[in-house]
Amino acid sequence: MNIYKVAIVGCGKVAKKHLKAIKKSKELELLAVCDTNKDAANKLLSDVGIANAPILTSLDELISMVDTNKLTKPDIIAITVPSGLHYGMAKTCILNKINVLLEKPMTMSSSEARELYELSKSTGIKIAMGHIYRYFPLVDVIRQDIASGVFGKITHGTISVRWGHGQDYYDSAAWRGTWKSDGGALMNQSIHAVDLLLWLMGSNPVDVTATIRKQLRNIEAEDLGSAIMTLENGSLAILEGTTATRPNNQEACFSIFGEKGSISLGLRRKIPFIKILDENNRSKNMKYIMKEFKQNGLSYYKNATNPHASIYKDFVDALNNDRNPRADALSGFISVDTLMGIYKSSRDKAHVALPLAENFSTMYMSGYFDLKE
Repeated sequence: MNIYKVAIVGCGKVAKKHLKAIKKSKELELLAVCDTNKDAANKLLSDVGIANAPILTSLDELISMVDTNKLTKPDIIAITVPSGLHYGMAKTCILNKINVLLEKPMTMSSSEARELYELSKSTGIKIAMGHIYRYFPLVDVIRQDIASGVFGKITHGTISVRWGHGQDYYDSAAWRGTWKSDGGALMNQSIHAVDLLLWLMGSNPVDVTATIRKQLRNIEAEDLGSAIMTLENGSLAILEGTTATRPNNQEACFSIFGEKGSISLGLRRKIPFIKILDENNRSKNMKYIMKEFKQNGLSYYKNATNPHASIYKDFVDALNNDRNPRADALSGFISVDTLMGIYKSSRDKAHVALPLAENFSTMYMSGYFDLKE
C-alpha cells in the first residue's frame, strides 16, 4: 500500500477538514503545515489531536527545505489559503512536480485557471479541486443515469444557493467579500453548485446572461446574483446565488428536468433531501439509495459530514491508477471561466460567449458598485 505524504498550506477554518481526513486515512501521512501565524497552526493541530507535526511559515520555506534535503518532498500539497493566493501557490507546486489539492475557486481569473489546467495536463502533475458537492452520496450514480439516458432528453437545470451570511462573517477577515481575494456570493458560495450542475448535466456552457447586485452586505463584491446559461447540448442552466438571506436558514438546492423524470437534491439547514421522480411521477429515491450502497458501500454516506475525506480517497486512487481525480483541473478551469463570464455579462450588460476568448478577472469588477451608485 502506497503512503502519500501531505503538506497543508494555510491553517484557516477549512484546513481542519483536511487534517481530519488525513488523520482518518491509512494511506496519508501529514508531513507539515504552513502558516504565517504559528499560534493558529498550533491551535489547529491541537484541535484535531495531531502532535509533533512540523510548522513552517510559508510554501517557499517548505520548498527550500525540500531542495536542501531538510524535509522529505511531499506527494500532495493542499492549498487552503484565501482564493487570491491560489494561482501562484498552485503553479509553484506544479513546477516543483508536486500534486495539488486546491480549494475552490481555482483562481480569480480565467487566464490563470486555463494556465493551471494546461500546465497540469502538459506535466502530468495532478490537481484535485475541492469541489465537495461532487463527493456527496448519490450524485455520481445519478450522473451515470443522466448520461445513459434514463431521464431522457435533459431540458434544463436550476441552482438556488441561499447561503446567508451576516455582516459579522465578512468583517471577520479583511479579505472576505473583496474582488482581489474572494469575490462575492457567486464566486465563493455558489461555485460548488455551478460545478455540480454542469457535471451532472454532462455539458459545459457556451453562453451566459447575468446580473449581480449588492443588496444588504457592506462588501466590495456582490451578495446576490443570477444567470442563465446555454449549454453545449442545448439545455439551460439557471443560477440564483446569494448571501443576503438569513444565516440560520441556509440552503443549496439543485433540480434537473428531463423528458422521462426529474431530480431535486440539496441541503436545507444542513439537512439533506432528495426527490427523484420517473416519467409517471413515481418516487425513485430508494432505487438510488440502494444503487449508491451497491456501488460504494457506506463510504460516501460515512464521509457526508466531511466530504474532504472522499476527495482524498479519490485522489489517492487517482495517483495509484494514474487517472484524473473526479474533480480535476479541467473542472477548476470551467467553473472559474463560467463565473468570469457571469461577472463580465453583468459588467457589460451583454450576452457573453463561453469559454471566454480573452482574460477576465474579478479585479476587472473593482469599483463596479461605486459606478452603479
